[in-house]
Amino acid sequence: MAVVEGLYYSKEHEWIKVEGDAAYIGITDYAQQSLGEVVYVEFPEEGDEFGAGEAFGVIESVKAAADSYMPVSGKIIGINDELLEDEPQALNEKPYEAWILKVELSNQGELEGLLSAEDYAKHCEEE
Repeated sequence: MAVVEGLYYSKEHEWIKVEGDAAYIGITDYAQQSLGEVVYVEFPEEGDEFGAGEAFGVIESVKAAADSYMPVSGKIIGINDELLEDEPQALNEKPYEAWILKVELSNQGELEGLLSAEDYAKHCEEE
């Protein structure tokens, strides 16, 4: 299981990469391994707003369907259309490059409630 330094992590297995007032959100290597081969994704539209902890989409694999949760509050300002159109398997092949959403952060203070790479690795070991 790969965990990348410099990202924030949620206990629900999403990663977040912050760039100024915006952040990219994706699923972790642990999540994609648990799901198996991803075959379909469903995400919200640009302009939609979500609070931290709210479900924002669904990822379907050959094994199961799983909700994805917002690690922070924000407004959707970008969606990775490649995942929606023809490359959902990119979540398996390169989970830390295949971002799902780009979000305008509503409250940067929420980042403090997320896990570091080290803490996330420990969390996964305990599951």
